[in-house]
Amino acid sequence: MSAMDMDAPVSIASQFREQQGTNATILCCNCGVPIDGTTSAGALCYDCVKLTVDVSGSIQREATVHFCRDCDRWLLPPNSWVVAAPESRELLALCLKKLRGLQKVRIIDASFIWTEEHSRRIKVKLTIQDEVSEGVILQQTFEVEYVVANQQCPDCAKSYTANTWRACVQVRQKVPHKRTFLYLEQLILKHGAHRETINIKEVKDGLDFFFAHRNQAEKFVDFLHSVAPVQTKKSQELISMDIHTSTKSFKFTFSVNLVPICKDDLVALPIKLAKQAGNIFPLGICYRVGTSLNILDPATLQVADISTPIYWRAPFSTLADVAELVEFIVMDISPLGVQKGRWLLAEATVARASDLGSNTKEYYTRTHLGNVIHVGDSVMGYMLTGTNFNSPQFEALEESNTYSSAIPDVMLVKKFYERKKKSKNRNWRLKRMAKEEEEMLPKKQDQEKMDRDYEMFLRDVEEDQELRSTLALYKAQQKAKADADSMSITETDDGDDETPGIDISELLDDMDNLGIEDEQ
Repeated sequence: MSAMDMDAPVSIASQFREQQGTNATILCCNCGVPIDGTTSAGALCYDCVKLTVDVSGSIQREATVHFCRDCDRWLLPPNSWVVAAPESRELLALCLKKLRGLQKVRIIDASFIWTEEHSRRIKVKLTIQDEVSEGVILQQTFEVEYVVANQQCPDCAKSYTANTWRACVQVRQKVPHKRTFLYLEQLILKHGAHRETINIKEVKDGLDFFFAHRNQAEKFVDFLHSVAPVQTKKSQELISMDIHTSTKSFKFTFSVNLVPICKDDLVALPIKLAKQAGNIFPLGICYRVGTSLNILDPATLQVADISTPIYWRAPFSTLADVAELVEFIVMDISPLGVQKGRWLLAEATVARASDLGSNTKEYYTRTHLGNVIHVGDSVMGYMLTGTNFNSPQFEALEESNTYSSAIPDVMLVKKFYERKKKSKNRNWRLKRMAKEEEEMLPKKQDQEKMDRDYEMFLRDVEEDQELRSTLALYKAQQKAKADADSMSITETDDGDDETPGIDISELLDDMDNLGIEDEQ
């Protein structure tokens, strides 16, 4: 076969490229613009599609949001109430959830449009995208207007009825002063344990904390167990019952009793308990109350920790509290060289301040304040000689052949700082909880006693650095600082004030009261 009888090969790649590159061109049926017929939507160009097709037609342009004026919360359907600030992300998300039809389109952008605050209107600008045909995506921007309607939430509605609370925590301590509750109040404020309370009421010998739910009260009780030695009892009261569904509604009450022993109290341990706690001398001072009782023997610097279960198994009371402290003058002090932490063991000779000028009776004792007090200083302590204590533990101590001869005449507790006035201008302050007092106003004597207890607590904060480290101290306001500066001339005239001060580095800035004037 010759070469002329065979057909030469012909390439079809170039023809395929020509057919692929040449698309069908048609005219827009509306404006006559040439468009690609393979990708056109309904024989319309892109501009005509935007004019004739509305991708936001299925989305409502008006809606209603409900707002509770009592608690400043918004209704999140079906029955949730959330806190949202004006023009916040939370409020924007709530507004978008109120619109029907947004699930079918793609949201590109959403933002607020400014409206007058009293107009009760919220405007949101939305940008969405949707596919009108195969390969054609249309983007559109429009506005949605919301009407703010007032509606009372169930919690606020319940507050106007008799059943305002569901759980109550009753905190009690059988002591004649409020120093422990003042310390507990600062711990609650520092850790924010009171945020879920709906009311705090001050009653005799304690405080009542009211909660809307039972689990909130249980959480608060767990917090009290973590910061103080307490004993808890629980009770419940039936409010209503549905006999058809056997649904019952209860009110729960948690009774929390604090240990009736406070800082700087004189205690006498049962002899059996003292032997179990490291064979410490039964007569000592409570130098700290945390999750357990910390007892100190000033004669040997030995300490003992009495845990909460052990104390409530065999409870004991104090022999004397801080109201029975007596002022002594240090006549002689001799350190013994034994040191434990911030304490230094020393032998001291003291005389009662009220006896100076009338007699020369002096008392010898051992103290843990060897590195704090000096000759001529005033110190507060308990007078044991000639004092009758109505306590079975102290009577057993006096009848014991082992411990009766070791009972000291005087037991010193802390150094006494001479102050020029009852209340001084401090550069720091403490926050207080908003409490509801009893219906009857306190008597004048009770109010003065409360003021004395608070002033004594502030002095303990100034003098005890370990106590101060567990609290949140804030800088005083500008007005108080200005008053202190204006009185600095009169205060510096007298140099007898030895009150320990608090360094400004230990103070916090109160961000809640920070305003424009403070920033300037």
